[in-house]
Amino acid sequence: MSKLFTYTHKVSKRSRGVRLAVHGDGTVVVTAPRWIGKRMVQRFVVEKSDWILDKLRRVSTRPKKILDTRSRSEYLEHKERARILVARRLEYFNAQYGFAYKRISIRNQKTRWGSCSKQGNLSFHYKIAFLPENLADYIVVHELCHLKEMNHSKQFWDLVARALPDHKERRKQIRSL
Repeated sequence: MSKLFTYTHKVSKRSRGVRLAVHGDGTVVVTAPRWIGKRMVQRFVVEKSDWILDKLRRVSTRPKKILDTRSRSEYLEHKERARILVARRLEYFNAQYGFAYKRISIRNQKTRWGSCSKQGNLSFHYKIAFLPENLADYIVVHELCHLKEMNHSKQFWDLVARALPDHKERRKQIRSL
């Protein structure tokens, strides 16, 4: 443990080397394989302390992003509202596309607004319910188009543009949240 910051030491069976992460909430996590002892991890942290402190300074001065706060009680309170919104907007936009999807799930994810699995399941962050409608629509259309194109190719963006010609502007707005 350092005098300037604390860190969590995780042991991983699959890790091949020491990995260091500074998360948006200011937590520092060091992941290491079983065969690397505590002393080696401590030495590693001391060697990387300037880098860690720099990252912690950046995180503390960065404006909070909407996905940074994720309380379970808030998630449970707003999950159904998000599900209703997503189902309604999926129905509206899919009238244009006609794609088949299986399940819709509402989650409390760390970094993603939405995702689409190869099996055709669509997942959305519950905070989609707090977004302006035009941005929520962007996320819904984005994931809907992944049912046809599981990448971000020109064909994918052409599909998105069919429903949202201004998708580039909406994407910028989402990324700034």
